[in-house]
Amino acid sequence: MRLDHISYAAGPEGLEATADRLGEALGQEFVDGGVHPRFGTTNMTLPMADNTYLEVVAPLEHPASDKAPFGQAVKARSQLGGGWLGWVVAVDDLAAVEARLGRSAVDGHRHLPGGIELNWKQIGVNGLIADPQLPFFVQWESDLSLHPSAGADGTLSLAGIEIAGDPLRVSEWLGVPVEAPLEDVKVEWVAPHGTPGMLAAQVQTPNGVVRI
Repeated sequence: MRLDHISYAAGPEGLEATADRLGEALGQEFVDGGVHPRFGTTNMTLPMADNTYLEVVAPLEHPASDKAPFGQAVKARSQLGGGWLGWVVAVDDLAAVEARLGRSAVDGHRHLPGGIELNWKQIGVNGLIADPQLPFFVQWESDLSLHPSAGADGTLSLAGIEIAGDPLRVSEWLGVPVEAPLEDVKVEWVAPHGTPGMLAAQVQTPNGVVRI
């Protein structure tokens, strides 16, 4: 179990403008990540060290964004002005998570520029919707050479994240202590004074740490 990526919902300026704004702050450009046809969303990604990446995601004008839990979560966050959607944990086998949550994972896929298809399974987005401090889970099915972190030049790494929430609650959700997927990332837990969830990310860049 490891931290896979962090997800930021585009604001009213749209996907590309949001990605450009974050990319300018971090000193690197995002790349087109393609469309998630099952979820009614589209994204742009920025690879980072340690097999992690930053995703900017936006809803499409598509029925799936109103039906699929991930599309619903993205659309709701974007309609609130955008910002951090949450964090995502990768596991090698989702069977234990499926058994603990009592439901099956769903298939995800998107076509990368050039026509290559990226495939994975995911589960737990309904938990994120109900309690935004909670991550959801992915199991990658495509070759790791296609993972969105591939091609990272090592200049960007996730130094820390700030979460309004309760580490004990998150540990219960994960089925293991929360330190397991976050052992290489500094986490600042803040008592929520409103809606819990991810508040900020601290990214190490060649020019120092940038807080988003």
